[in-house]
Amino acid sequence: MHILENNLIDSGTLKLNVTTLNNIPIKDVKISIYYEGAPENKIDELNTNSQGTTEEITLDAPPVELSLDKENIIQPYSQYSVLFEAEGFKTVNVDGVEILSGQRAVQNIKLLPGENGEDFDIPAHTLYGEYPPKIAEEEIKPVNNPGEIVLSKVVVPEYVVVHDGPPSDRGANDYYVLYKDYIKNVACSEIYATWPEETIKANVLAIMSFTLNRVYTEWYRNKGYDFTITSSTAYDHKWINNRNIFDSISLIVDEIFNSYLSRPNVKQPILTQYCDGKNVTCPGWLSQWGSKSLGDSGNSAIDILRSYYGNSIYVNTANTISGVPISYPGYELDIGSSGSKVMQVQEQLDKIATVYSNIPRITADGIYGEQTKAAVREFQKTFDLPQTGIIDFRTWYKISQIYVGVTRI
Repeated sequence: MHILENNLIDSGTLKLNVTTLNNIPIKDVKISIYYEGAPENKIDELNTNSQGTTEEITLDAPPVELSLDKENIIQPYSQYSVLFEAEGFKTVNVDGVEILSGQRAVQNIKLLPGENGEDFDIPAHTLYGEYPPKIAEEEIKPVNNPGEIVLSKVVVPEYVVVHDGPPSDRGANDYYVLYKDYIKNVACSEIYATWPEETIKANVLAIMSFTLNRVYTEWYRNKGYDFTITSSTAYDHKWINNRNIFDSISLIVDEIFNSYLSRPNVKQPILTQYCDGKNVTCPGWLSQWGSKSLGDSGNSAIDILRSYYGNSIYVNTANTISGVPISYPGYELDIGSSGSKVMQVQEQLDKIATVYSNIPRITADGIYGEQTKAAVREFQKTFDLPQTGIIDFRTWYKISQIYVGVTRI
């Protein structure tokens, strides 16, 4: 970090969210921010509000060009240490929070009751650090062996179980991670949030299709393991416990999280393997840096994907989303909407408002009026969504996710 300090001529922003394990916001958490590796050099101190969040803080970052240049060898992001302290909870320190030029970073932390502290060290981004390349596999798995567990249809799971190490490491921890949070974490660990939107979308689709192939085929459970996927780049993707995410990636995941890649007459999601395209080349697989160049040239996400996986690849969607009480109606809800779908989402919002007191309470009357719109807008503000007051696909499923979380207490 100290080598970079003279090069921090740009800036990004950081927002911090703190909840309990059951998604209850924690007020008055003291948050101290330092340059990584320099705890004596405090940059700022913040406190969470009643929603468990802080105001955005602006932090120095290297020039944006560094994360856009394939040949660059200088670390393209700055790193900070963040210390979380709250009465009655374990202290948490996160080293290596990444800040990219022009990007809004979000650090989510769940505090556990107790007195001891926890430390999390975020390793280097995969495009900057050294990680083992993917061990090649067939993109379509045989599923005809007797006794194999295979789902009858493609389902987006509520959670995936991530084994934090290679499959053979029996001592590695397993983590239950919300599916969307897993995809966001991997994407933020493996590509830069400064890249073109269509490039990010293409990479997110590849990550999701690969993950859903592991889910659909019960790949590791059929081998006697009790997890869905690993954090090893040699076998799967790089997932990093408690790393921060970036808005530009998070919003894309929220918009397309029920999508995956298919080929004609193949039921399972395609195991879309990829490499960085700089340190490792992989003919027939997506190149991350190559996808960035194609995005720069104005190619759409599907065109980028087809340039690597062939013209037969197409985007499919899963109709079943596990753990969600009500499915999206297929159209946006706004002023003038009415009916059972409106009433159901009003009931969910009102329940959420009993925990997040900034969201106004509403009556579930099945009519989408100004009060409902105001509650939706405040919900969107709290959970880092565009504040339109309209319930679109990503707002609907974010409401469902938070509702499920707060009603499991």
